[in-house]
Amino acid sequence: MSTNGARRLDVAAIRNDFPIFETGIVYLDSANTSQRPRQVTGAMLDYFEHFNSNIHRAAYHIAEVATERYEGTREKVRAFINAASTKEVIYTRGTTEAINLVAYAWGRKNVRAGELIVLTILDHHSNIVPWQILAAANGARIEYVDIDEKGELRQDQFHELLKRSPRLVAFSQVSNALGTINPAREMVAAAKAAGATVLVDGAQGAPHQGVDVRALGCDFYAFSGHKMLGPTGAGVLYGRRELLEAMDPFQSGGDMIKTVRIEGTTYHDLPWKFEAGTQAIGEVIGLGAAVDYLSGLGMEAVRAHEREITEYAYEALSDIEGLTLYGPPPSRRAGVISFSLEGIHPHDLATIADRDQVCLRAGHHCAMPLMTRLGVAATARASFYVYTQKDEVDRLVGSIKEAQRIFK
Repeated sequence: MSTNGARRLDVAAIRNDFPIFETGIVYLDSANTSQRPRQVTGAMLDYFEHFNSNIHRAAYHIAEVATERYEGTREKVRAFINAASTKEVIYTRGTTEAINLVAYAWGRKNVRAGELIVLTILDHHSNIVPWQILAAANGARIEYVDIDEKGELRQDQFHELLKRSPRLVAFSQVSNALGTINPAREMVAAAKAAGATVLVDGAQGAPHQGVDVRALGCDFYAFSGHKMLGPTGAGVLYGRRELLEAMDPFQSGGDMIKTVRIEGTTYHDLPWKFEAGTQAIGEVIGLGAAVDYLSGLGMEAVRAHEREITEYAYEALSDIEGLTLYGPPPSRRAGVISFSLEGIHPHDLATIADRDQVCLRAGHHCAMPLMTRLGVAATARASFYVYTQKDEVDRLVGSIKEAQRIFK
């Protein structure tokens, strides 16, 4: 059993579901995009080969099957995040589109000149740039919550900003760059008490911790399928029903309408009002299979395994001379470790690691404001998931030491 009482994952059995590991690679970039098990690719292939057709539009059998599988995923997602209704589950291409949807369809009507938007220095570009564009268009102001020396948000500064009655507060549940687990429930409650609308970027939260949006209390929650064993091109925006009902469509076209007249158009009911055109049907079906897979593992077990691997990696990397770790201790971070090596650029390290079939991320991780705050141009980043083993961390350590030998 793991230390927190959750059942232990059978990682060897899990890895058998992922054909890519038969190649011998060490994949340490799951925060970027996760690998996909046969159950996910099989569900998608089944659609493409046996009932490939459009949804909501035809009465023949295979179209009915496609529609049933597509809408069936919505109920799986609703249960996975504990939304009150499938009407609150909007399919998007991923977290980026979900946040842009809110910025456009909610922000344009509700954020006014002079009003405050509160973001954080930890945020991914996808949770910064849409709000910068909105602020520039509507004349709003943006303030950022800083981090402390451990890479955790300064809650004192956050609460000071809440005293200014912000219109919107948006932050990540988990930092993609440092792995910092933010106290999301407490932050949402404080922001709501201050009268703010709250969006939580769950791109790194939903895959690794699971989420209960009703317990969290946020107004919007966004995440991507490809970071949680699913395919690219399928993600989710959760929104409180009363907010979604009041919002105009993000895109217009087929399937988001009830009737189109020369005089005007009547929009479709939720959630289809925000799903214009032909959707990524196979990808959504794949997302449903990914939710099934993670639900079968149990999110407590997923988190327990990830914490065990992270603790092992943190300790192993801490012993390497000339290596600087960024972010909080393992108990307060997800399965992400960013670091730098004295005298070696992260891109050079990643290239050397690749020779050993170790897949390591190097760069700014779509978090350039954070890199500026840390005083670095880039970091190397290792990220873990349900299929990561301790011996893979050992191989990373070996690659790091080889890089040090080469550059010495």
